Amino acid sequence: MEQVLNQMLSKYQINNVDDKKNAIKEIVQEIVLCGLSRGGFFKKVAFYGGTALRIFYGLDRFSEDLNFSLTSQSLNFDLTKYFPYVENETKSLGLDFSIQEKVKSPESNIKSAFLKGNTKEHILTFYENSEDAKFINKAEVIRIKFEVDINPPLGATYETKFGLLPSPYQVRLYDLPSLFAGKIHACLCRNWRLRVKGRDFYDYVFFLSIGAKVNIENLKAKLVQSKFISADYDLTIDNLKILLNERFEHIDFVQAKEDVLPFVKDKSKLDLWGEEFFKEITKNLKAV
Repeated sequence: MEQVLNQMLSKYQINNVDDKKNAIKEIVQEIVLCGLSRGGFFKKVAFYGGTALRIFYGLDRFSEDLNFSLTSQSLNFDLTKYFPYVENETKSLGLDFSIQEKVKSPESNIKSAFLKGNTKEHILTFYENSEDAKFINKAEVIRIKFEVDINPPLGATYETKFGLLPSPYQVRLYDLPSLFAGKIHACLCRNWRLRVKGRDFYDYVFFLSIGAKVNIENLKAKLVQSKFISADYDLTIDNLKILLNERFEHIDFVQAKEDVLPFVKDKSKLDLWGEEFFKEITKNLKAV
């Protein structure tokens, strides 16, 4: 148990207590994936979003949540049947986490749950005799949200990836073009608590930096489902660039940078952020 956690911790550079908390959250995310895999979760479900991009493609920012999508619609999907596998996986490593479903309205297409554990307790589990622990409120909680889209848009394509720690596991994952489609959808459609979610735009830059192409069929399905475009809209790559450029013209990039700053270590990557920068890099956007 201790050896596995130490192996997982070894890849982190820790400079302060926030780094410790983020490292614990990221490690627990991978433990959750392992537990879900043991429970057969990925026979019906695919992993996507920022955390998927971080774990399997090297995205260099912290990502808080675990996002999943069914591979085909199932409005009666029971997320709770997988909870015991997640709790057993954490307990097998000496961690004390509990998981609870968040009940949403019957009309919601999202099933949600939160995994929770005491921060102070787990700082001491991961970092024995840590001096930081004495300054942490005893009621503070590590909280990891995961969500499953039970009515996914059509057109996503998948690949299989493997993790080795805490134990070898297999994950069905959106492939890179489909991951990129999800991120562009977020850039176009998502505001977060009346603020722009700068993390979406950080990830957009990352996708372009690794030469990813977008699954435009899946993106169109997402945009139609969100009522951002009509079903008869001709979503060519050129039209997509126009939509993105129009979006960039209305982004408060100062606010966007403020959102993403706590999640990145190299703050200089945000220095060029602005309408001109995003429009220029979008010239490189390509479809599969």
